[in-house]
Amino acid sequence: MPDSRESDANQAPRVLIVEDERRLASLLTQQLTDLKLNVEAVHDGESGLEAALNGSFDLIILDVMLPGQDGFAICRELRRRGLTVPIMMLSARGVLEDRVRGLDSGADDYLTKPFEFAELSARVRALLRRQRPAAALSVTVGDLSLDPVSRSVHRGERKVDLTQKEFALLEYFMRNVDQVLTRAMIGEHVWDFTWDRMTNVIDVYVNHLRRKLEDAGESRVIHAVRGVGYVLRSSEHAHDQDA
Repeated sequence: MPDSRESDANQAPRVLIVEDERRLASLLTQQLTDLKLNVEAVHDGESGLEAALNGSFDLIILDVMLPGQDGFAICRELRRRGLTVPIMMLSARGVLEDRVRGLDSGADDYLTKPFEFAELSARVRALLRRQRPAAALSVTVGDLSLDPVSRSVHRGERKVDLTQKEFALLEYFMRNVDQVLTRAMIGEHVWDFTWDRMTNVIDVYVNHLRRKLEDAGESRVIHAVRGVGYVLRSSEHAHDQDA
């Protein structure tokens, strides 16, 4: 049986935080972990550079003022070595010269402290959306196949016509096969909003998607998990938990 931590790490985007303020680093680690990201934090320039070079990260959040090498030097070195991972720089200094210097060093974004976590999380989502080469790859689960390039879906030989949002919803399910997805996770990834318990928009879209996938009498692939959310099950794990 595969290690569950390894499975989670393979599915969740990996974020490196390089921040010497340990309290802030701990807070960001917890908040980003709550967004289903796989987070690692280090607290000085040398450790940050080593982790960035030896790890495989989808995003680096890099403080400017660090013991040892500062964030500007680290950013320049990562770009010099050909790393294209998105980098967001953090700084307590909001002067224009520092923002320009950070971007000129190769950073993709620059955020001034103090900041609201809602703003940081929105910027994190935007940077992660740019860094998804795997999203260009087709994915198949059982007799269900999805091609993001042609934006086509087939159930066996049958073509399934989906709206743009239904397509995005199905792709999220298929790229997280056999993983239970909460409504909050679905809202965050497919609609880019925090799920409001007073709306049933996610349930409505899931039901529309189910009907289209089962239109010719095929078996159910998207199952409700009582009190939690939904899961798209591969055939070997299929068992309905619907209410």
